[in-house]
Amino acid sequence: MAKISLIGLDLAKEDLEFTFVTPLVGCAECRIKNVCFNLEPGKNYRVKKVRDKVHPCIVFNHDKVATIEVEEVDEKVNLQYGRKVQEGSKVTVKSMNCDHYTCPNIETCNLLHKREGIKATISKVEEKLDCPKGYDMRKVSVKMN
Repeated sequence: MAKISLIGLDLAKEDLEFTFVTPLVGCAECRIKNVCFNLEPGKNYRVKKVRDKVHPCIVFNHDKVATIEVEEVDEKVNLQYGRKVQEGSKVTVKSMNCDHYTCPNIETCNLLHKREGIKATISKVEEKLDCPKGYDMRKVSVKMN
């Protein structure tokens, strides 16, 4: 069964991936807000299908939202490689607290915009990252538990 939500008309494109952050303050009085907010904060989703139905909205820039079908997708994080970093392993996702601010991986190593300390299951260990501090870091796809 498809999960239905709403998204700004200009963002309503198939295969768009996004992270649902939180309900917006300006949406408190909207009569269809429950359709927008039926997603879990902090989880990543992909637009599977854009439906024809469009609704008025005071928050998005075109004053309209499109009805979409979404599916949950794995999150990408960077983890320090070790014995537990293998497919199927359960890990606690923690920030590296790295201070190398010019590193292109700083957001995913420090878990900016992500919840820290959450349990996850590793779906796939992807490529090794070039860490300027010399850590053995890997990009990893995880399902948050």
